[in-house]
Amino acid sequence: MTSKATTVSEYLDSLPDDRRAAIEAVRDVIRRNLDKDYAEGMQYGMIGYYVPHEVYPPGYHCDPRQPLPFASIASQKNHMAVYLMCVYLSPEEEARFRREWTKTGKKLDMGKSCIRFKKLDDVALDVLGQAVARVPAKAYIAQYESMLNRSPKSAGKTKPTGKTTTKRTTTAKKKTVKR
Repeated sequence: MTSKATTVSEYLDSLPDDRRAAIEAVRDVIRRNLDKDYAEGMQYGMIGYYVPHEVYPPGYHCDPRQPLPFASIASQKNHMAVYLMCVYLSPEEEARFRREWTKTGKKLDMGKSCIRFKKLDDVALDVLGQAVARVPAKAYIAQYESMLNRSPKSAGKTKPTGKTTTKRTTTAKKKTVKR
C-alpha cells in the first residue's frame, strides 16, 4: 500500500497503534546504525533511507530525479516490511544476513530485498541493525555502480560517473521491408 504522506511524521501518524509501534522500533534500529551520509524521508510512499543527491548526484538509475534508495520501511496491506537494497545487491551479504537471522531462532519471511513481518517480535532487530551498519554510503555507492556496470540491463547505457548528467533521447531506425 503506497501512502500519500509527504513526511515521515505524517506516515507514522496514519498507522494503527500496533503497526506504528512496530515501524517506529524498526526505524529506531535503522537510524541508530545508519551511516551519516544517508538521509531519511518519504520515498515511493514509504519511509526511505537513501543516498541524497548531494552525496551521489546521478541518483537512482531508474529515475535520476530520485536519490539512490538504500532501505525502506512500509506498512503493507497484510504485513509490514523492511526493504534492504544492500542485502539485495550482494549475494554474500544476503547469505550472511540469512545465516545470522537463522541463529536468532526467528522465522525469516524474505523476498528479494524485503523482510516481511506481522509483529515486532518476528524481527531480529540486532541482525537488521548490523546489516545496515555494515554498509556505509560510500561502500554502497561502489557496490551499486559495480552492479550497474555488469548488469545485462545496463548494456548500452552510460555508466555512472558521479557527475550530474542530462537525459538523452534516441530515435529508433525504421525498418524497411522489400516486396
